[in-house]
Amino acid sequence: MLTLSNIYVQYGNRILLDSVNFVLKPGERVGLVGRNGAGKSTLLKIIAGEMSPHEGNVVRPTHFTLGYLHQDMLLPKGKTVIDETMTAFSEILALEKELHRVENELATRDDYESEYYHKLIEQMGDITDHLHHMGHATSQADAEKVLSGLGFHSSDMLRLTDEFSGGWQMRIELAKMLLRQPDLLLLDEPTNHLDIESILWLEDWLSSYPGMVIVISHDRRFLDNVTNRTAEIMLGKINDYKAPYSKYVELSADRREQMQNAYDNQQRVIADRERTIARFMAKATKTKMAQSMQKQLDKLDRIEIDDMDTAVMNIRFPEAPRSGEVVAKAEKVSKHYGNLKVLESVDLELLRGERVAFVGQNGQGKTTLAKILIGQEPATAGKVTLGHNVTVGYYAQNQAETLDPKLTLLQTMERNSPEEMRTKLRGILGAFLFSGEDVDKKVTALSGGERARLALACMLLRPFNFLLLDEPTNHLDMLSKEVLKQALLAYNGTLLVVSHDREFLSDLTTRTIEFRDSHLYEHLGDVNYFLERRRLDNMRDVEKRSGSGSSSGSGSSSNGSPVLNAEDKKQLQRLVQKHEKRIGDLEKEISAFEAKMTDPEFYNRPDSQTSLKKYGDLKTELAKVYGEWEAAVEKLG
Repeated sequence: MLTLSNIYVQYGNRILLDSVNFVLKPGERVGLVGRNGAGKSTLLKIIAGEMSPHEGNVVRPTHFTLGYLHQDMLLPKGKTVIDETMTAFSEILALEKELHRVENELATRDDYESEYYHKLIEQMGDITDHLHHMGHATSQADAEKVLSGLGFHSSDMLRLTDEFSGGWQMRIELAKMLLRQPDLLLLDEPTNHLDIESILWLEDWLSSYPGMVIVISHDRRFLDNVTNRTAEIMLGKINDYKAPYSKYVELSADRREQMQNAYDNQQRVIADRERTIARFMAKATKTKMAQSMQKQLDKLDRIEIDDMDTAVMNIRFPEAPRSGEVVAKAEKVSKHYGNLKVLESVDLELLRGERVAFVGQNGQGKTTLAKILIGQEPATAGKVTLGHNVTVGYYAQNQAETLDPKLTLLQTMERNSPEEMRTKLRGILGAFLFSGEDVDKKVTALSGGERARLALACMLLRPFNFLLLDEPTNHLDMLSKEVLKQALLAYNGTLLVVSHDREFLSDLTTRTIEFRDSHLYEHLGDVNYFLERRRLDNMRDVEKRSGSGSSSGSGSSSNGSPVLNAEDKKQLQRLVQKHEKRIGDLEKEISAFEAKMTDPEFYNRPDSQTSLKKYGDLKTELAKVYGEWEAAVEKLG
């Protein structure tokens, strides 16, 4: 059990943690949440022993082990990926070294009957037993399994860690921690550098982890799937909820409503007493009574509610100018970096008003193709065309890092603003929670989340009809992400989003492009549809491996097909409902086209060929969705 007692941290006039108490019990997996700057990372550093509170203490059990993954970790250079990962088994490696020493000594001695020789044999047996107990035989296989789950290929195992970016080095460090299996895992934004596949694997791994876990994450679905308790840092205090994130949101809203009611009631009581005191003070006979009432009122423990703590951005993208029907088109596009093939002869067409998500493992070319589409990077081969009257708004992965640190917020906005918007800059900054003297702060003084908000604010200064966002949520807190999502839902241009955040992508896009092995795979629907298809594909793989001709038995029905568990049925039912909704939408669109086609003038219009192509595509999609709907219904039985 881990205990934090009266933890107090203050910076200048700001109290970050105000006499915080917290107890963590075995088996608990806690999501640590709160607004950016609330003190989450500070609390993790205190628990890890990397900083000391100004007051209070942390009590850890004897022989307590701890792993702390944070954003500024550096790996030593000169080791291969597998060798660096194997350092997680330092005790096993030390025992192996000792075993080799004993074996070598036995091989060089010939005093077989001596007491020392027999002691060496006993020592060798003890070490061998200990290694067996610690899983020595499978340690390398375990390391490779974890690395594979986190996205590394077998060909990566013997590459030097120096060759990998910071995000991939973070995965190696995470792999080492998972393999050590410490009593407590402290994870600060572990999903920031992971793709959807790796996040799903990590969720499965952590859900059965025997130790304790505290995780900071802005990935709502990850928290729901991993944690069983939520600790909210607000106004220097911890509010504790025995529930995962989504349930915490409901409980927290109820609690705040109760607090607001209590605050309103208290304010009415205070106002009544103040009026009574004022009346009594006016009468000499009741002055003492009034003074006594004033003392009681002064001692009253007043309820405080900080309005700014729940403040959110106010985003509205400018009206999108009308573009041509085809917004961007890639034909037989390839991208190679030396011998590395990232994209190989891929085709993609984006039409006006479409909402598309790029998903897939890191390094598969999502950002690369996005940059190629808008001319930020050249293709090795193939042709790329931007449509008529297309204006691009682009938010890069490192957009916040490209801001000039020497400029103030207002100067940054002025640099990116057309002349006609200059009078509105302070209002726009206010909508992004930068008010009053904040506009004169230097960019260098901003946190990662604040820089992300400023970079987004710069995007609202010019209208565009093709919005491309590459990992826009990396530094945004939960509330800010939700506000951005609502603004994007209201945006009337063409949207392309590169993201691994499933909750953010959910219902935001209608077409999902998966990047895998240098090629593109299209899934009509949002990220949930893609994940359901992925799950069904995995189920089919298991079916094939288990053999289709098997007789009834464990996990199979009498006709040889697998018995679906409750979760599988739920996923299939969701898939059937999604298909039925899509079928209804497609039939409406097709009917609208057919109504237009009854007009003889339709075929004389300049856009008739484009409309006919769209009509044909809709018919093709309808047939495909019907087929998938029938397959899902058949599986449900």
